[in-house]
Amino acid sequence: MDKSIRPGRIAVLALILAVLLVIFFVAIYKLQIIEGNEYYEESLNSVTTTQRVRAARGNILDRYGRVLISNTSANSLKLNYSDLKAQEDPNAAILRMVQLVEEAGDEYNDDLPVTMSPPFEYTDMTALQRMLLRGYLEDAKLPEDASAVELMSSFRNRFKINNNYTAEQMRIIAGIRYALEVRTIVNTADYIFVPEASMDLITALMENGLRGFEVTTSYQRVYNTTLAPHILGYIKPMSPEQYEVYGKQGYPMDAEVGYDGAELAFEQYLHGQDGVAVITKNAAGTITGRTYTTEPIPGNNVSLTIDLDLQEAAEKALYNGIMAVRADSGYKPNIATAGALVAVDVKTGEPLAMASYPTYNLTTLWEGDNYNNLEHGALVNRVTQGLYEPGSTFKPCTAMAALTSGAVSTGEYVTCDGPFTRYADTGYSPTCWVYPGAHGADNITEAIRDSCNIFFYTMGDRMKIETLDKFAAAFGLGERTGVELPENVGRMASPDWKKQLEGASWYAGDSLQAAIGQSVSQFTPLQLAEYCATVANGGTRHSASILKSVRSYDYTEQVAEAQHEVLSTVDSDPGNWAAVQQGMYLVANHPAGSAYKTFGDYYPRVACKTGTAQLGDNKANNAVFICYAPYDDPQVAIAVVVERGSAGANVAPIARELLDAYFTVKTVDFSVQSELTILP
Repeated sequence: MDKSIRPGRIAVLALILAVLLVIFFVAIYKLQIIEGNEYYEESLNSVTTTQRVRAARGNILDRYGRVLISNTSANSLKLNYSDLKAQEDPNAAILRMVQLVEEAGDEYNDDLPVTMSPPFEYTDMTALQRMLLRGYLEDAKLPEDASAVELMSSFRNRFKINNNYTAEQMRIIAGIRYALEVRTIVNTADYIFVPEASMDLITALMENGLRGFEVTTSYQRVYNTTLAPHILGYIKPMSPEQYEVYGKQGYPMDAEVGYDGAELAFEQYLHGQDGVAVITKNAAGTITGRTYTTEPIPGNNVSLTIDLDLQEAAEKALYNGIMAVRADSGYKPNIATAGALVAVDVKTGEPLAMASYPTYNLTTLWEGDNYNNLEHGALVNRVTQGLYEPGSTFKPCTAMAALTSGAVSTGEYVTCDGPFTRYADTGYSPTCWVYPGAHGADNITEAIRDSCNIFFYTMGDRMKIETLDKFAAAFGLGERTGVELPENVGRMASPDWKKQLEGASWYAGDSLQAAIGQSVSQFTPLQLAEYCATVANGGTRHSASILKSVRSYDYTEQVAEAQHEVLSTVDSDPGNWAAVQQGMYLVANHPAGSAYKTFGDYYPRVACKTGTAQLGDNKANNAVFICYAPYDDPQVAIAVVVERGSAGANVAPIARELLDAYFTVKTVDFSVQSELTILP
């Protein structure tokens, strides 16, 4: 077989090769000779910068996966200082930009810590603002203690702001030029002129031929509910004190961090890891390339123990109840001024709903003057931070302490004649609340039903105060609950506390008052709810953690999961528990019980205790109420406090309304969680 290559094929291959070589050399000639200077100039005018890419914050969800707080991407406007300064009148351009921002209904950033109008004074500063101001003063050779007026004078000269502008216009111009200028002095994050720019604003800027701005993408927090503001919290730029902590963790100085609520409590999970991108721009400022050297990692998603449906019911019940108490009083001043309502799982201690009144709306908190016009005390979470005398709701604790320590038996009767006369010779004879009436002979179950002061004075007199204090601590009263939210610990009455508060010694009468929930004892509504749950389940006090679970940003990995931690136990004979629980049952289900009017016809059956905390000085008493249900299989425990609510029985309907919602919600089959889970 002839395998020789024919001459014609060689010629064709040679021709193809020659054509390719010609094309290659022509392209090289064009690039290097004809267009070489142009590409060379372009390379000289290209600018490469490194830019931090902020990571999205993690979502916050309720126990069933309903998203409470999430993020949305937004258009942000950055200003190019070089382009602004190159304009014929940069100050006029800045004023025009601000005017267009305001006409569009948007807001711009002004991080100059000086009032917007004379007489100019410094305002409170974030960590970033303080650092920037220090850098500017040093660069401008101004003393560290330079006044705001001296600073504004420096701006007028440095930025050539003429006297044709009003003081307010000068302040606007100075604020933006300072923000841009100081970032050339201090190496920090870019100045974001408008964090959330509407398309109307972007269009208006372009139509007006204004140069020097760049549209970028950022993330903004979105509140998907108006409920639970005290639980959720909010984010803001770091304070100097916070930066001392977060800066060591690698946070940039302009980072936003959690303030209050879950945003603060779970900052470590919610805060993502910022990325780094290399940005290339041409001479016109157009971005020609973006390369990520470090990809941003969004924050983790945090699920809370809160049930959004029950939270809504709690807030409505508390509001309705407070309005009802006010109406019943004839709208007298200083009646039912504030309150708190909390429901916890008896078996796990998990908070299911926490309502505080007065409240506020997270979705509109920072709009206009809303923050400055909040109702007094609206930011306080009274569930975890409000401190109240428990009144007679403390008597089940005294009962368990007396029974367990042997101060009384379930079969012993104590006679109530009205006054407690043991110390009559000293001039001290406290009376029962029904005096000049009397309860007669009560055992411990009946004493809880009747809330007989004489019975519990007797128990307080028989026991050492140290014994009562020990049991109060085991029930979590005056102890930390394990909740991640800011909380006040409160206090259980003791000789040490009295000495510290009043500088006085402890007397027998103090023990009597402590036994009925008076004296200097003060607890939070959350402590009262967990105490009630401990009575209901027979002595196991669980942590009140609101963390259900933490999952990665894409929900594929479990980062953390709640552990039902036991904080303490109250060990006692089952007969003792039965006696106390039966007494609380009678409060709701016996005609002599103070909550019979509210719960006598209620099903499932409820066990409860009312309390009236005396404030003295002719003030209306605080109303306190605790309960659990169902009596025969406890699932939920509730605590209600209404400041100046007069009597615990007055606020029992608040708990009933919440129980209605709880048992309605429990009829829904949440085992089919996929139908109820809302994922991004």
